[in-house]
Amino acid sequence: MSKQKQLTRIKLADNTEDYGVMLTSFSPQSIQNLITLAYVSKVEISMAEFVSSRQEVMDLSKVIVYSILYKLFDREVFSELIKCEVVRKFNRANPSHLIDDKTQISDSKLRLTLANKEDIIQKARKDILDPVWHTIMNDSNSSPEEKNILLLMSEKFLNRLSLMNWYILTKFYRSEGFAQMSSVIRKLLDAFMEKSKVAEYISILVMELALNSENNNLRKQARIMYNGVEDLDSLMFDPEVRSKLVAELNRKHEQVSLSWKLGGGSTAIGKQGRLQITLYNKEDEFQEVKQTIEQQSAASLEKRSLIDFYRELPEGQGGTDLGMYYFSYLDDACKKVNVKFESIVNQYTSNDLTVINLVFNF
Repeated sequence: MSKQKQLTRIKLADNTEDYGVMLTSFSPQSIQNLITLAYVSKVEISMAEFVSSRQEVMDLSKVIVYSILYKLFDREVFSELIKCEVVRKFNRANPSHLIDDKTQISDSKLRLTLANKEDIIQKARKDILDPVWHTIMNDSNSSPEEKNILLLMSEKFLNRLSLMNWYILTKFYRSEGFAQMSSVIRKLLDAFMEKSKVAEYISILVMELALNSENNNLRKQARIMYNGVEDLDSLMFDPEVRSKLVAELNRKHEQVSLSWKLGGGSTAIGKQGRLQITLYNKEDEFQEVKQTIEQQSAASLEKRSLIDFYRELPEGQGGTDLGMYYFSYLDDACKKVNVKFESIVNQYTSNDLTVINLVFNF
């Protein structure tokens, strides 16, 4: 709003309307900053063609996952710090200045308090990170590139700590209790760095689903524009033909939409670590599957897991094996780091709308 960008009512892929801003381009870092400030509840993009923006979409997906993890990490660090014995002892001695989950200090006051403590912040940061970096560098199972990623990731998590957490850390830095504080932070850091690995798998599966829907739409349009051509897949690889197909899909507003819905609001208990990724696509490629479903149930809406969705696709559907492979990989990765993952495919037979939901609880 400071840049005169007014909020407007936007019609979303699920036909609902909400206030927001529509952008033709944006910086992933800007989105991350907005998410950290709790200004973003949902991000949605719609395109007829994802291939040319493959890396950007994958980067966006990863940034959103990292943003959720940064916020959760900060919240859990605070929760653990106020349980430390040195804080409990301080609270017993200073009942009128308690440091607990009800403590509220404005950011402006915290900044003022921390303004002259930059040297202590840097020392505290070093004391916390040095053992972590030592472990990373001595891990013989990691490649140099993996080690660099982990070093950077550990630093990013710490850089995203709130002013309140740094206020507590600097307040007790010179006390004996700081050792316990740094220890609990390192344990959390280790757990969250492990969780962050699923961000890559999520971005790959999301892109695979988007590309699969995109190819279905292009194939359908190719049948209309190039009726009689047997080898449609080869035809679609022709850059000129593909460009014409994409242009026609855009003209007809037949696009694939991806949305990332974050949490359940800042006050929703237990929902801060929730992420729902939804893909919307109107298509008729799955008629054979839907007819089978309808024979088993009279309902107009059928819910299935994503793995069942892939298994039930008609013969000849491209990307099926790859999709199942990515799904299995992500499912295993989530189980290893205690991230709850659920996938549901909704197919509305009344309007040929396929809706794929990936729900994560970090």
